[in-house]
Amino acid sequence: MSSPDRRDDTTGQTDLLELANVGPAVARHLARVGITRTGQLAGLDPVELYDRLCALDGRRYDPCLLDTFMSAVEQADGGPARPWWDYTAGRKRLLSERVR
Repeated sequence: MSSPDRRDDTTGQTDLLELANVGPAVARHLARVGITRTGQLAGLDPVELYDRLCALDGRRYDPCLLDTFMSAVEQADGGPARPWWDYTAGRKRLLSERVR
């Protein structure tokens, strides 16, 4: 049983959990940035979502969370369900291009 401070009742009422790679913890992270339904992800920039979450919480999350956000956004946009690690190389490439 999870402790009350770790529970977020919105995860019980969301279709985000139907997405590949999205479990209750990722759904809670998305809820922190205002995303509680899959349709809200469509067309969003997963890097911006990740950056907003990091800024909101005052910490950098593991970049694998960004890979998961990339997967979720792609699925919301009608793309296939793929494992989050399929996005790692693309994330590294994307972030290196943004720094330049």
